[in-house]
Amino acid sequence: MTRRLAEVAKKVGVSEATVSRVLNGKPGVSDATRAAVLTALDVLGYERPTQLRGERARLVGLVLPELGNPIFPALAEVVGGALAQRGFTPVLCTRTAGGLSEADYVEMLLEQQVSGVVFAGGHYMEADAPHEHYLRLLDIGLPVVLVNAASDNLDFPRVSTDDAVAVEQAFSHLVSLGHERLGIVLGPDDHIPSRRKLAAINAAAEKAGLAEVAVEHAMFSLEGGQAVTNRLIRLGVTGIICASDPLALGAIRAVRRMGMSVPEDVSVVGFDDSNFMNCTNPPLTTVRQPIEAIGRAAVTLLVNQIDGTPVTAEELLYEPELVVRGSTGPAKIGVGVGVAV
Repeated sequence: MTRRLAEVAKKVGVSEATVSRVLNGKPGVSDATRAAVLTALDVLGYERPTQLRGERARLVGLVLPELGNPIFPALAEVVGGALAQRGFTPVLCTRTAGGLSEADYVEMLLEQQVSGVVFAGGHYMEADAPHEHYLRLLDIGLPVVLVNAASDNLDFPRVSTDDAVAVEQAFSHLVSLGHERLGIVLGPDDHIPSRRKLAAINAAAEKAGLAEVAVEHAMFSLEGGQAVTNRLIRLGVTGIICASDPLALGAIRAVRRMGMSVPEDVSVVGFDDSNFMNCTNPPLTTVRQPIEAIGRAAVTLLVNQIDGTPVTAEELLYEPELVVRGSTGPAKIGVGVGVAV
């Protein structure tokens, strides 16, 4: 108790006696100071005294890495709508270059006494990223749901697209078109969903009796996809699977700038089926994530936690769907400027 008083007092900048008065419901403390002490209790992970608990604000944080990739606004729309139907207000938090970090947003959301947080595309998907803010949320027991694969040390409920099935669908499609020299463009080395996709395509290639697939890692952007696709083309790859639609659009740009065509020379498959992928030139063949189902499942898991209903920390995997459009076609015999992979 003495340690708790000292930590809260230091956090707020008041005396331990003032903290004690707040915790014991004594008069003589301003409303602002009382609120600051209670917020500090939440932030430091201490449970409020029974008579001071009250009800948390019906706010839910939705933390996204960006809005430039259309898949994240689409998810935000689903999650926001589902939360509103349950009587909660979403608080959108988007990381920007030079802006607030994910840990900063967590601090802000705790100060707002949110009822819970939904994370999508966050640092939990990166094995080498800092995870202290997630561990803190685990310690204080705040309801949290993660969208997509996470580091093993983060025991939160998770809702994900099945990466292995997604890769198998794309791989089988390209092989059925006669492609034997395949490449895959993934996210950074420590990106856990990319690691799953890599394991899946290596297993699929071995089962099909194909040579090892050429692998490139890039930042999740059009420019990243373009840069690494240049190397794949020089290796003679005729079919490329990408871990996001922006990466796939970058791959298409790289093919064209090397004087080749999609799909006549190189076939490209994306991942997400975000908005307008049917309007690109050529329309993008891609693996569709079931965003509607995933977003609604994430909200259900979160609200169940808020209501005190036990939920499993096991990952829920949702089946993706291959959407075939114009960016894939039969393999062209003799294409490529390098050795087969």
